[in-house]
Amino acid sequence: MPSTTPPPTRPALVGLAVYAVDLDRLVAFYRGVLDLAEVERGPGFVTLADTSCELSVVAIPAEIAARLTVGSPPRLQEDAALKPVFVVASLAEAAVRAAELGGGTRDQDSAWTFRGLRRLDGFDPEGNVVQFAEVV
Repeated sequence: MPSTTPPPTRPALVGLAVYAVDLDRLVAFYRGVLDLAEVERGPGFVTLADTSCELSVVAIPAEIAARLTVGSPPRLQEDAALKPVFVVASLAEAAVRAAELGGGTRDQDSAWTFRGLRRLDGFDPEGNVVQFAEVV
């Protein structure tokens, strides 16, 4: 049975932390695809935000990062327990920007609509699976 509850009008999540092998590359990806501003930078982290989303990209400690291989294209982390959903102005534009910045999305034909948002799965340059969504 389809849901009749409207999508939330306020964010249910204050923020999200993403751990990175390559801090600057992931910052460039999320800043570029999600159009977020850098609001804080410190040793080993950068926080990006707008009025509805706060994303902290945190460097994985060097001794651990040295043992990790990202690959090109990255191996998708599809076995993760969480998949963040980011609202964007345009799925088509997000797909282009994601590819330009080392990530990607599934084909536009695989997008679907659920709870007032058209959704498309994608991934960042380190293979973290994300979902982009636009208001319909």
